[in-house]
Amino acid sequence: MRQAADIIRVLAKKLPDEALQEYFQDLSPQQVRNIMQEAVVVLAPSKEKTSKQSPQATLWQDKGKDWKGKLKGGTLHLYSDGASRGNPGEAGAGISILDEHGNELVAAGKYLGQCTNNEAEYRALLLGLSKCKEFGTGRIKTHLDSELIVKQILGEYKVKHPNLRPLFQETMERLSGFASFAITHVRREKNRRADELANRAIDEHLN
Repeated sequence: MRQAADIIRVLAKKLPDEALQEYFQDLSPQQVRNIMQEAVVVLAPSKEKTSKQSPQATLWQDKGKDWKGKLKGGTLHLYSDGASRGNPGEAGAGISILDEHGNELVAAGKYLGQCTNNEAEYRALLLGLSKCKEFGTGRIKTHLDSELIVKQILGEYKVKHPNLRPLFQETMERLSGFASFAITHVRREKNRRADELANRAIDEHLN
């Protein structure tokens, strides 16, 4: 049983997304990996009881690290939003990073050129994750008003569009670099600050 669990564990890590999509078309690659991890727990419970799931598989994963540099402990809250006028059209990214007390640490916008709204959403999130990493690799909670992006990251939706796949893969890689992460869907009115910054970036470029 232990040997079987080890084999499944290796396959879950090493098999490329393309292979998983080919054989399990009704599931996303991340969902397949989650199921494989569950099988490992069943086959080797004594070893896996104290282990933690991969950060892609759960809302939170804590490795016990603290923020380096400006912050020690606590959680960073990242609000990100992408805007595209025309979809595809002129696009921008906006981010607002708060500490756990609600103090805004970073507010930034970036003109993205021509892209779709979903591409802008991912690129805004990547911009925010890059800025968060400047504070260290501790705990982070991301807030997005794009239900599609949230569910793709949680493995509930497949990433079908070829333009989104590399953005999704880069996002997962960056998220896995933090000690813990959470991602949550919020209403648009809760994400006004990031939306404002994204649209301001477009306006400043056009003007």
